[in-house]
Amino acid sequence: MDAHTSYISMIIKNFYLAPIKGYQYISKMLPASCRYYPSCSEYASWQFEFNAPHKAFLATSKRILRCNQLFKGGIDYPVVSFIPKKYSHILTFNADYGKINTLYWFIPTNTKPDNTHYYIVKDFDAIKRST
Repeated sequence: MDAHTSYISMIIKNFYLAPIKGYQYISKMLPASCRYYPSCSEYASWQFEFNAPHKAFLATSKRILRCNQLFKGGIDYPVVSFIPKKYSHILTFNADYGKINTLYWFIPTNTKPDNTHYYIVKDFDAIKRST
């Protein structure tokens, strides 16, 4: 991906994330009403941060349509498509650069070796440790 494509991608991502962040700021003053964890706005934020905009928009729309009295609710983490890089020097990386603060965990949806779908789980304690 070249610099121009990366810049355009960042603008599109921020275009969708700005109203979500605005809604999250306002919704802190209102009582919680989402039937799922993470909340629908947090789910949308994670989707747009890690997925292509069209995929994130569809997944977020389906999630918002499910957030009503007809569905049970519960834990529903976003799923992203991701192909991890193969590192041969993974054991020496942390020794050279120190502690790595992890904000998101990618947890495989299944145990197959060719799996490319992962749940996103945010580590809220990492945010507290970094400040």
